[in-house]
Amino acid sequence: MHSPATDLDWLTYRDGDHVAPQRANFFREICCALPDHVAVFCPAAQGVLWDGETSIAQAQGFVHGTHGSAGYGDHPRSRSAHGLRVWDQSAGQAISVAYMHGLSDPAGKHDTPARAQQARKFAALAQSVAETDDAIILCGDFNVEKDSETLSILRQTAQRELVTDGGFNGTRTPSYKKPGKFADYMLVNAAVEVHSFDVMRDPEVSDHCPLVLDF
Repeated sequence: MHSPATDLDWLTYRDGDHVAPQRANFFREICCALPDHVAVFCPAAQGVLWDGETSIAQAQGFVHGTHGSAGYGDHPRSRSAHGLRVWDQSAGQAISVAYMHGLSDPAGKHDTPARAQQARKFAALAQSVAETDDAIILCGDFNVEKDSETLSILRQTAQRELVTDGGFNGTRTPSYKKPGKFADYMLVNAAVEVHSFDVMRDPEVSDHCPLVLDF
């Protein structure tokens, strides 16, 4: 995600028997693609990516655990969340957006006490940023199924989930070879006037589809 020590486009992520290509500086690429935006990188842990047999340090991007300063660590690993409140001058409305990358469990995407606690912390973080009458958006790779307890908890803050309500058949690209095609979600409250929402299949940038909301 963010490996400024290299100019390579691709590196390799290795975690036991899980080996996958990784964009070396996806954060930098997003900054270049959105030059009129201010980007903030909030890492949850610092680990190692590889160029062949050469290691490249990188910061990757908590509602679960704490900062992992000595490698990735055992599953379920630390996860971060980020909440931001901005003012839309033209609409005369505040917008609160919160994002998290939900914890991954080798046993699957089923409900667990840790995931429920994570969802409550995420909701509390979002609510601490938002004020009355704000448009609220909760989004991210939650790493859960579409009927999960996580979504039930988050719907108490943002009632409409756009992926499942929109009838999309998943948020994974062909690069994802495992069963279960749902991982990413976007929830909004009634103050968000949705003009359009899409789970984009093209271009394919990873094993996750981008979620694009116009509101």
